[in-house]
Amino acid sequence: MTASDHLTAQRTILATVYRTHVAPGSRYALVDFPDHANVGDSAIWLGELALLRQITGRDPCYVSTWHDFEIDAFRDACPDGILFLHGGGNLGDIWPHHQRFREHILATIRDRTVVQLPQSVHFRVLAQVDRFATLVADHPDFVLYVRDTRSLDFARKHLSCPSHLAPDSAYALGERSAGPPQCDLLMLMRTDDERQGYAMPSTTQAIVADWLEDDPDLPVGVDAIAREAQAVARVDRGLRLLAQGRVVVTDRLHGHILSDLLGIPHVVLDNEYGKIAKYLDAWSFPKEIVTKAATMEEALSLADGLLATR
Repeated sequence: MTASDHLTAQRTILATVYRTHVAPGSRYALVDFPDHANVGDSAIWLGELALLRQITGRDPCYVSTWHDFEIDAFRDACPDGILFLHGGGNLGDIWPHHQRFREHILATIRDRTVVQLPQSVHFRVLAQVDRFATLVADHPDFVLYVRDTRSLDFARKHLSCPSHLAPDSAYALGERSAGPPQCDLLMLMRTDDERQGYAMPSTTQAIVADWLEDDPDLPVGVDAIAREAQAVARVDRGLRLLAQGRVVVTDRLHGHILSDLLGIPHVVLDNEYGKIAKYLDAWSFPKEIVTKAATMEEALSLADGLLATR
């Protein structure tokens, strides 16, 4: 499979998934906008928006974050149509605000289909599953999409709802172009609650960064237009960062996905609960683009090998 074939396959599967729920002219809401600097969530949001617009020919009739959702405003703006929950990696107990919002939606929006767009599922404490499982079982029409087979197995074991495998929605952004690299090795390494805590060798000459800080000129505003502009600015920042390297090492899933879209060879380490390896195991990827490593030493050795061929 070539790199181009692989990217086309991911987009094709995503389009089929979305067309299961919407058609030309369909009304829909898209909620849980990622109101934070993490580039990956904005990439997912823009991919979701691109697919929904492409299929329906229209913008969402209602958009909100987890903290400013208003049920009356939602019903006024979107009296019918599916409610889509933004995908990502927050179904579980690591990022509780988003999980509580998802549970609130299931408890209060019961007169229409609610679709959870592709997610990774992880609960550190299994006892936390019961509340969510009860809400899922009680909801008349909830559909769950997950990004890897471990999440799918978990959902089919614990949750009484249709559960399906689908790629990450950021692949709907399509291939991107990168300018001339500025360094041999760019290392995008997590500094948040999902980090594994890899020790950085003191000898590395790589640029080491994370992408959790917004640019000072980020567009402001809380309407749908401003939020889309914020997501675009965040993704552009992430693409510029990754494009600095001839080769990338990362423990972020969207460090991998955006490097994939940019065509930059990269080595992936894993996050705290194995999210990246499970995603790679679920889908076919060209080996000349992405390689898995278990340790920092292995990652740097593989990166050196990639640099020697470029």
